[in-house]
Amino acid sequence: MVDRVLATPAALELIAELKAEYGPELMFHQSGGCCDNSAANCYLPTDLTIGAGDVHLGEIGGVPFYIGKAQYQYWKHTQLIIDVIEGQGGTFSLEGSTGKAFHTRSRLFDAAELAEVEAEDLAQGR
Repeated sequence: MVDRVLATPAALELIAELKAEYGPELMFHQSGGCCDNSAANCYLPTDLTIGAGDVHLGEIGGVPFYIGKAQYQYWKHTQLIIDVIEGQGGTFSLEGSTGKAFHTRSRLFDAAELAEVEAEDLAQGR
């Protein structure tokens, strides 16, 4: 199975810090833009409702990672790589007060990976 989302060591370290501060029940949602920019945002499960309009991409650091269905259609050919940068991300994400921000990088799937992703999407009705 192709990993649709990965985390760098820096991102895994920040996730561990957030779990220590807020508890183990966290979640990520890849924003599509607007007031929370285009970042991977980390929330408490009570801060955001996940529904039929969201796609579960996988887990990073033991935390589920979602993306909106419309945004997924634009990015489904890429693997998201969640990293950390210094500075304020200007989002509603839990790491906002740490002086760090989650940052999404990506790489295109190769032909074999893309075929696997497309087959999985077809099987799941995406």
